[in-house]
Amino acid sequence: MKVICIGDSNTWGYDPRSYVGDRYEADCRWVDLLADKTGWKIINEGVNGMCIPKKPVAFLGSADQWIIMLGTNDILQGVSAEEAANNMREFVKCIPSEAQNILLVAPPTLKYGAWVRDEKLIFESKELAKHYCRLAEELGLKFVNADSWKLPMAFDGVHLTESGHKLFAHNIEEFVLK
Repeated sequence: MKVICIGDSNTWGYDPRSYVGDRYEADCRWVDLLADKTGWKIINEGVNGMCIPKKPVAFLGSADQWIIMLGTNDILQGVSAEEAANNMREFVKCIPSEAQNILLVAPPTLKYGAWVRDEKLIFESKELAKHYCRLAEELGLKFVNADSWKLPMAFDGVHLTESGHKLFAHNIEEFVLK
C-alpha cells in the first residue's frame, strides 16, 4: 500500500530540543514507525512551518491512502479554527479525484509552553477538531482527532515528544487498519 502523509513539523519529525532544525531519529518519527510496522511505502510530505496551502499543489502521483494533518501553524499565525477548516476544504479539493481514501487528522491541541503563551491559541487549536470533523462529514473523508490520544507534547507546547510520536504511530495504524 502506498501512503502519502502531508503535514507540518510533527509529520516531518522535528526535534524541538534542536535549535538548528534537526529531526528525531527514524526509530522515533511516527511516519517512519508506521512504515516499519506495516511495510507500507510511505511518502513523508511533512514540512517544518507548513500551513494549509491556499494555492493548488502538485502532488506526487496517486496513493492508496492520504493522511493529512495540518492547521497547527495556521493557528500559531493567528488564523481562526473556522478559517483553517475553510482553507482545508479548498486544499482537499486539490487532491487528485481518484484519491478516495483520505484521512483528515485534527492535530494535537497546543499546550501552554515555550512557544505557546496565549490561551486564544490553545482555544483555537482545540476548536480545530470540531471544524475538521464537520468538514470530513461534508466531504466524505475519514476523520480522527489526534488530541483524543493524549499524546505527550514537548516543552514548547507544539511538538510531539519521542514517546508522542510512538503513540501517534500506534494509534494511526490502528485507525487506518480498522
